[in-house]
Amino acid sequence: MRRYLATLAEAGFPWLYDRESGTYIFERGYSLRRLELSGNELFGLLALKGIATSLGGNIGASMDEVAEKLTRVAGDKSTRATAKTSVRVQMADPHLDGERSAYFDLLQRAQAQRQSVRFDYVDKAGKRSERHVDVYGFVVSGGRVYAVAHDRGRGAQRVFALDNVADVKIAPQRYSIPDDFDIEKFTGSSVSGIMSAGDITHVVVRFSPVVTRAARADRVVRERTIVECEDGSIEIDYAVADPIEFVRWCMKWGAEAEILSPPDVRAMAAGIARAIVERYAAGSAARAN
Repeated sequence: MRRYLATLAEAGFPWLYDRESGTYIFERGYSLRRLELSGNELFGLLALKGIATSLGGNIGASMDEVAEKLTRVAGDKSTRATAKTSVRVQMADPHLDGERSAYFDLLQRAQAQRQSVRFDYVDKAGKRSERHVDVYGFVVSGGRVYAVAHDRGRGAQRVFALDNVADVKIAPQRYSIPDDFDIEKFTGSSVSGIMSAGDITHVVVRFSPVVTRAARADRVVRERTIVECEDGSIEIDYAVADPIEFVRWCMKWGAEAEILSPPDVRAMAAGIARAIVERYAAGSAARAN
């Protein structure tokens, strides 16, 4: 009995001994009743399991463990419903090898304990450097995992791809995360969630009636304004951190999307479109010869 009571206490269930009744009882508000999930809650649990399946690796496994624990305390109806995943959430599969997974665990522990870290880093240009950073949070995007951190050497906030990190070591310095730092706000104006800028650019895009529903549903950035047009098309004003990143995203809609403003961002899109046409034309000519 004592062992079971100790297990309950470790799990966060405060109990006490009631001398009048001679029984052990939980404090007010706690019980071991089965967890009965509503339809929306059940869908959320299924979605969580679907995300875990899609992500795979250590991140997906962690999410799957959470879903599994919830399932174990759920009622029979909920348990049967979640026995086999029926919701698929399609996401890029972030892959970290064994060494990077260990680095990820170390960085998470350092962030939780507010402990500074040092590591070697290779940027996208292939330049190698040593970094001393305070980790603020993490972003999973496009199949990669990124650490958002304050770079002590450069005195600014930076984003580091974990697959470019090596030789991570805990440093003796401690730190505090600024009160105004919000990981949701940081990622909210970027397509990938990793681009940030001091100035926000408003980009207006017109979507044809063929894709209006899909464009409306695709909340690529947090801040946007939608205007309905008489011909069934829509114009969406997006607040973006990095215009060129956003232009590349717009290209996925093909001819069904047109950037209207500002002029310099529209010119970026036109330049990319011309480069694509020229490349395909050159490729066709080369094959014909």
